[in-house]
Order: sequence, then structure tokens, then C-alpha cells
Amino acid sequence: MHSLDNPQILRQIIMDHYQNPRHRGLVQDDTYQKVNMNSETCIDNLDIQVKFDGDIIEDLRYDGEACAICTASTSIMSELVIGKTKEEAQKIIDNYMNMIYEKDYDEELLEEAIAFKNTHKQANRIKCATLGWNGLIKLMEESEE
Repeated sequence: MHSLDNPQILRQIIMDHYQNPRHRGLVQDDTYQKVNMNSETCIDNLDIQVKFDGDIIEDLRYDGEACAICTASTSIMSELVIGKTKEEAQKIIDNYMNMIYEKDYDEELLEEAIAFKNTHKQANRIKCATLGWNGLIKLMEESEE
């Protein structure tokens, strides 16, 4: 059995990122673009900041109030995309969304984000698991304008 098929391991990944979120905390720096993302259905209300260096995601920060699923998924996302080009990040995002919505995806690209592979079983958690990701999509689109 693949360790990532073990619900307990998946839960541990989520709890680890919830209790020790990576890249959490905003910075006062005008070179970062910022977006606020919130959910009507949950406490989730995150500010997301991204610093682009040309085509590279140099840094990603976030802060606010969010449930375990939202915090952990945003923490994992930050680890996956920092240092990547926008194109590489978009590929990771597309695969993550495909996984969430039960389409074909490449497990290798998602690393710990695979912890959210059963989210579709609780439809009300999909928004929590995608809030930070949608914030990054928004910031990447704005940076292209």
C-alpha cells in the first residue's frame, strides 16, 4: 500500500501544516502583490502576498483566519510554488484542481498536496482546500496585465 493511500498519513500531513504553517505571516513590502480571499461558508479569510521576480515566484506569504484545511493547503501550496516559474506553478495548480475535482492528475507534481485527494468526498471542504490556490491564480493573472 502506497503511504499516500493511508488516511492517517494524509491527516498527519494536514495537521503538520496546520500546526506549523510554512511561509505564514505577511511582510510590509511594496514589491509584493496582495489579494484577500474569503469564504462565505467557513471562517477562512486570508491575505495572500506574492513576490514575482520576472517569471519566477520568488516568495509567497499569507495570513489571516482559516480552518485547518485552508491553512494546510495554502502552506503546502507555498512550499510547492516558491522558486518555480509561473508556468511550472500553473501546471501544479492545474493538477491540484484536477485532483480536487476528480479528474486525471499527476501525483508526482503534487507532493504533500496529495493529502487533499479525498476532499471531493466532503464537497463543503472544497472551497477551504482551494481558497489559497485561487488567490495565487488571481495574483498570477494580475501580474500578467
